[in-house]
Amino acid sequence: MKKIFLALTIVFSSVCFAGAETLTLDQARLLALANSRVLANDNLAVKSSQLNERTWFYKYLPNPSASVVSQSVWNSDAGERSLLDILNPTVKLSVSETISFDGGKNVVTQTLNRIAVEMAEKNMQVDYFEILDAADKAYYNLVEAAASLESAESALQTAELSLSIAEVRSASGMMNTGDYLQALAEKETSENARNQAKRYLLLKGVELRNLTGLKEAPVPEAVDFAAYEELLRGLAALSDEETGALYVSLLKTAAVNNPALARAALLNQQREKEISSATWGYAPTLSATLSTGLNYSAVNGLSPFAGNLDLSVTIPLDFWVKAKAVTNAKIARDQAALEYLNTEVNLEFQLQTALLDLITQAGSVLSSRRSYDYAEKHFEYVMELFRLSQNSVSALSDASELVGSSRNRLISSQHGFLLSLSTIRKLGAFAEEDALTALLLSASIR
Repeated sequence: MKKIFLALTIVFSSVCFAGAETLTLDQARLLALANSRVLANDNLAVKSSQLNERTWFYKYLPNPSASVVSQSVWNSDAGERSLLDILNPTVKLSVSETISFDGGKNVVTQTLNRIAVEMAEKNMQVDYFEILDAADKAYYNLVEAAASLESAESALQTAELSLSIAEVRSASGMMNTGDYLQALAEKETSENARNQAKRYLLLKGVELRNLTGLKEAPVPEAVDFAAYEELLRGLAALSDEETGALYVSLLKTAAVNNPALARAALLNQQREKEISSATWGYAPTLSATLSTGLNYSAVNGLSPFAGNLDLSVTIPLDFWVKAKAVTNAKIARDQAALEYLNTEVNLEFQLQTALLDLITQAGSVLSSRRSYDYAEKHFEYVMELFRLSQNSVSALSDASELVGSSRNRLISSQHGFLLSLSTIRKLGAFAEEDALTALLLSASIR
């Protein structure tokens, strides 16, 4: 919660970062939090629920009041008296206190107000981690788009080089027309892919800019995957038993920290208390109001007035209405229990899915990296043969396509790994990514 309120006080950070050449992930997260209208609305909802709780308490405090009354009497002697005597202002100061007994309904109401405050805070935490996850995904999408554009640019350069060699060989009669046309087609296809990658990068830039409130398209800082190397290798080597143990450990953390699950539990408590509140509706209500005070007038001076004691007893007779209220409260309680169960099951499913995907992507990153390395070496070999006129355009095209597909698989697996890591962080409500990484490493180091 401290981070939530901190984020809401750093709106000026958007100005600080707006002129930066690159945008880091931490900066994107802070900007997304500061720019979120949902989080700002949650903050107001928390303040409102806190105010409602205090307002309920205020009604049990003594109620002071003050009034000024003027009773003027005009007669033939009015000219002989002062204006103050004629107006005869009377100042009345009074205080009253109401004490009521309605079984236990007041205590239940106080508990409900406290639960309402906690639910508003948990709702704010839910949105806090949702926004963090959205910022991560938007940032990683932009990083992936930038890497895809770089890959497309590299493929286009290869196609242009191939075409330039093909033109020389075609002009000297060393290449048939079919191979030359294929080189032209490869170049046009690569250029079209590059243009599409540019547009995709612009789109992802707009998405991140809208989330962070930046006026210009941000340039993301490249993700340093060397920092994840130990984690990648450890996760990829996990056995089924170790994966199961890691899932149990993550689930325990999520069960304690996940704000959506905590909010569902609070809703259960709220519905139970509402049943108690509705049940107390059958009980009679006894109230007593004691009031006293002082009078001051220009004529009579200061004088106390007698205190008043009002007693009242209210006995409800609309039992059918009370019974309906109790029945409705029990139905709401059962619905809340189902909602909690649904939230719990979804949390378990989403966490297990995210963990399995994280492990899968970790292995894919390592294998794609090796595949890309082999594909590059194979391409260099085929390119050299092509330069020496010992290979066809088709062979070079196949080698170039292998490099591109291997590079794209690596980019995709890296992107998937980061997204899965962000999802687990949201589900486990980890305040810092380092805490999640440490937990994952503890399970992967044997």
